[in-house]
Amino acid sequence: DQSPATLAREAARIGFPVLIKAVAGGGGKGMRRVDDGSAFADALASAQREADGAFGDSRVLIEKYLTRPRHIEIQVFADAHGNAVHLFERDCSLQRRHQKVIEEAPAPGMPAVMRAAMGDAALTAAKAIGYQGAGTVEFIVDASHGLDGAAFYFMEMNTRLQVEHPVTEAITGTDLVEWQIRVARGESLPRHQQDLAIDGHAIEVRLYAEDPANGFLPSTGRLARLSLAGGLARVESGVREGDEIGIHYDPMIAKLIAHGPDRQSAIASLAAALDNSAIVGIASNKTFLRRALTHPAFCAGDVDTGFIARHLSDLVDDKTATPDDELVLLGALARLIERRHRAAHAAASSGDPTSPWHERDGWRLNLPAREVLRFAGDIHVAAMADGDGWRLSYRD
Repeated sequence: DQSPATLAREAARIGFPVLIKAVAGGGGKGMRRVDDGSAFADALASAQREADGAFGDSRVLIEKYLTRPRHIEIQVFADAHGNAVHLFERDCSLQRRHQKVIEEAPAPGMPAVMRAAMGDAALTAAKAIGYQGAGTVEFIVDASHGLDGAAFYFMEMNTRLQVEHPVTEAITGTDLVEWQIRVARGESLPRHQQDLAIDGHAIEVRLYAEDPANGFLPSTGRLARLSLAGGLARVESGVREGDEIGIHYDPMIAKLIAHGPDRQSAIASLAAALDNSAIVGIASNKTFLRRALTHPAFCAGDVDTGFIARHLSDLVDDKTATPDDELVLLGALARLIERRHRAAHAAASSGDPTSPWHERDGWRLNLPAREVLRFAGDIHVAAMADGDGWRLSYRD
């Protein structure tokens, strides 16, 4: 029943604020937030007109709108023998454009009663469909007044192992890939619910090839240098130094996961792992992740899906900020040295390795060679050959 009276009655039953959403919608079309009943009729008519124009379908849904939502999900596992367990929760609230950026387990501030209720709800959903294998039941939690007694709402179930599964493995001492193989072979689950317990805290960050200072645009190019974590965290990556980061695949460089006896120690370990990571050749969100991890609000557990937008100015450098002079000069020097190395390699593999045309020493008949190296952000560095080295000038 799509009558205005029925929809208004259902909105009042759900409780304001609500979201009017087009049934056939996408891209934000046919969506309206309504904060009280007096504005509902006009918002409904507007949403229906937009939905009809965009999709040829004016039907809408009415959903509860949460002002401080947290994305909390439950890891479940089931076998072919009727056994099913949950491996507690993960908090994936730090998101940008609905994509997870930082995940952790357990959820900060999670009451034991609520953990049990969400675990039971997730298992009920899995058992209702006779599910087998690894799965994640995702919920949206109304955290406007904290988690104690908070309402939670089913969002979706991902019928696979999630990107963020390592944090669950860390706090439960399990290997979920091994579990998948055992279940696929027809074996029973390795553990029962009473055998599972939370040990410490684990946090994962997703290291992306993107430029936070430039609107998080993807960054492409060759990974001239890639060294991750310095042995201070678990690393999962599908690329290595020398690989090209292109435009056709997900921009994730790696996942870094740290586990500690408590949340603060996990934060400290992961921040140190980021400090001991080097990525050269492309832009990355490494500094952004470290700032998010060590932000006072994050450290206090004050997280929700609006965290990044709310604290963006603390997390991302101002595009107009002046770059550090020393770093600019070191970057220019690195480019010159890399060019010299390439020339030496080309000379060695040519038929005439002693040819003067391979030289990169800047020799000229009269004045020394001078060139201008150009970098992103309208940064120019003048380089003048000086014997076996260069004289660099910036801002002169």
